[in-house]
Amino acid sequence: MRPLSIGVCRNLFLLACVPLSLLGGVAAAADTLSLTVVTDRDDALYDVRDEAGFVVTLEKDGQPVEQGSVSYVVDDFLKSGKAAGLPEGELSLGDSPVRVVVTGVKPGFLRCTVTYKPNEGKSIKTAVGAGFSVLEIEPSMPVPDDFDAYWDEQKRLLAEIPADATLTAIEHKDESIECFDVQVPCLGGAPVSGYFAKPKQSKPKSLPAILWVHGAGVRSSSLGNAVKGANAGMLSMDINAHGIPNGKPDAFYAEMSGGPLKSYRYDGREDRDTSYFRGMYLRLVRAIDFLTSQPQWNGRDVVVIGHSQGGGQSLVAGGLDPRVTMIAPGVPAICDHTGIVVGRVNGWPKLVPNTEDGKPDAKVLEASRYVDAVNFASRCRAAAIMSVGFIDGVCPPSSCYAAYNALQGEKQMINEPHMGHAAPSHIQKAFFDQVLAHVNQTVTASAQ
Repeated sequence: MRPLSIGVCRNLFLLACVPLSLLGGVAAAADTLSLTVVTDRDDALYDVRDEAGFVVTLEKDGQPVEQGSVSYVVDDFLKSGKAAGLPEGELSLGDSPVRVVVTGVKPGFLRCTVTYKPNEGKSIKTAVGAGFSVLEIEPSMPVPDDFDAYWDEQKRLLAEIPADATLTAIEHKDESIECFDVQVPCLGGAPVSGYFAKPKQSKPKSLPAILWVHGAGVRSSSLGNAVKGANAGMLSMDINAHGIPNGKPDAFYAEMSGGPLKSYRYDGREDRDTSYFRGMYLRLVRAIDFLTSQPQWNGRDVVVIGHSQGGGQSLVAGGLDPRVTMIAPGVPAICDHTGIVVGRVNGWPKLVPNTEDGKPDAKVLEASRYVDAVNFASRCRAAAIMSVGFIDGVCPPSSCYAAYNALQGEKQMINEPHMGHAAPSHIQKAFFDQVLAHVNQTVTASAQ
């Protein structure tokens, strides 16, 4: 059974959702030229050894351009064109669309980028991806033998720190909810720092919980996300990724980003005990401690939702904490850190460097296995909805599918053949609709 594909390759709805720089499929110049590349299957999914066709059209003012040529190159995200044994070259335009044909030789993704250079003006470029036997993409390395023992010990150490939360009330125009700035002590120095919102007058044991987690960068927690979940009838908490204060001026976060958190993603990467992600992951558990300690929690539902680095965190939460019942990871980062050992591009943040001999740094490679979201995904039995961009160079689609295939619970994938690294509004809506369906389903089931 093929994964769910909401964003088929001919769907131009994406243009209203994502900046053109993040898209493939259609590119325009001066509102007169339109360059399009699509796959010859709407879902852009093939089996290994299938031929995939990338179909290219160029139009001017809505009419086909029949003179000139376009250049193209196919890549596997690691190498491109002839260097990868893949097609590249020029295609002459004519009275019908031109076509690039490629065969996938192993489970994974190929991306076709097409460029047209007009006689005047800037070149225009567009791209689309195709997946081959994507449900057969496996983790690049096995889960370490002591992975579970290691993280059980980290959670034991965390439990020794009292979860004494500090809540500061925040005024909000919506009088039906209560809002708070929250800090909760955690292991490693940095606390959980977030905004928490809940419906007023809610009864004990009546509300599901949702935790919103952030993509890469340095910023305050989002009060808007916390409010959104509360308005939907949930205990809702949005936490920033670093345990830093909320609601500060932009200059505060800029200073943190350019200073102590400038290279946070690489900090301590030589050892599992010093990796920055260790503290980030334990803050997920502590945030869930806080949510599930609320008297209004229904004792059943905990949802974790996020995109990019937040998507990776949601995978980690699902595998690290059995209280999590649903995750919604969008284009997840921190996946497949060891991809290079099997000829794949590592996912963001490209954690493992190469040494002078061109080989992955052995020490970092080993430590990275303990903070790889793919390995947490293999322990996750929560329901899941995930998105993947087939031309995403930040979090390559192979890294996302390595995590998706490892998930143990009921799951669905939103495939976007033209999308790069993005969280467009239709995916955000699909995620939240699924969250609401999940919590309503458990309420219905418990009433029967």
